[in-house]
Amino acid sequence: MPSRSPQPVNLDSVDLAILAALQDNARLAVVDLARLVNLSPTPCTLRLRRLEKDGIISGYHARLNPRALGHALMVFVTVSLKSTDEATLKAFNSAVRPVKQILECHMVGGGFDYLLKIRVRDMGEYRAILGGVLGALPMVESTHSYFVMEEVKEEPILDLAHAKESRA
Repeated sequence: MPSRSPQPVNLDSVDLAILAALQDNARLAVVDLARLVNLSPTPCTLRLRRLEKDGIISGYHARLNPRALGHALMVFVTVSLKSTDEATLKAFNSAVRPVKQILECHMVGGGFDYLLKIRVRDMGEYRAILGGVLGALPMVESTHSYFVMEEVKEEPILDLAHAKESRA
């Protein structure tokens, strides 16, 4: 199922302050969040619900350390398909969605069709996904694997400096 983009909404300085505070610490209690953005709890809660309903806030998550949990190997994989008709694209999308080790899957334009971000314990687990999942798909023409040697920057925080201008 294609991702649905949220409809543009007007974000004021209080909305942006709420978003910035939650990006920094999503575990803030509403009372503490309200105090940070100079609102009382009820209007703060109403704004939070609107930001969630409008798709600006899409969820709340704990950020886990993959290495501490035994998932030390990260691999980026490019995938080229034999065909890019709608049925083939849907079939590929459906095949990769349930694979838990595939953290991200992006259809891209350029020299290949998809870019996957895969996180696994070791080379054996990666090999099982490459041969048992990706290589077994009849629509896959080729794959190329890029093994991450060092994670230089992985930042989940969005820059909100221009959000007001671009969304208002």
